[in-house]
Amino acid sequence: MRDDPTVVDLVTRARDGDKNAWDELVERYAPLVYSVCRRCRLAQPDIDDVGQSVWLRLVEHLPGLREPAALPGWIATTTQRECFRLIRATSRVEPVDFEQAPDVPEQAIAEEEVLRHERKMILRTAFAELSRRCQMLLGLLMQDPPAPYDEISRRLQVPIGSIGPNRSRCLTRLRQTPALARLAADGPDDRTRG
Repeated sequence: MRDDPTVVDLVTRARDGDKNAWDELVERYAPLVYSVCRRCRLAQPDIDDVGQSVWLRLVEHLPGLREPAALPGWIATTTQRECFRLIRATSRVEPVDFEQAPDVPEQAIAEEEVLRHERKMILRTAFAELSRRCQMLLGLLMQDPPAPYDEISRRLQVPIGSIGPNRSRCLTRLRQTPALARLAADGPDDRTRG
């Protein structure tokens, strides 16, 4: 994941002035910026401000970015620093838990956030590879709270007794998608190495 050729290609094209590549970078990593901001407990207007600052800094630093594949980590770290800068500037108390011990290095938190974001993107890609019927079934089962079986039966026009077996088949198909197969082949150690 760290040497994702898609990221390298997007960074290279964005450096060369390709607006579509820039737009795709922003679309791809806006959820990462948002999640870091939410973990810092920022309000929506502050999240918007931090997001603007991060994208502006990226415009400034993109030509000098030595490792294009390191862009997700750069974005996570820059977002976290911008959050802390905003918190200090507005005299708020700086968050300390971050679901981590206070002495955890900033880089470790950023890497964890990048990995979480990359896994979510892989799962979204894998989910999009499923049939529409599997997407609908799993979507109904995964919503919060999950839809009751009688509602799923009515909406998908299937017998209640077939929901469990269909769910099992859809999850098997999801695990077998190329995106999740690559993630599983990498193994847990490969995903945490930098």
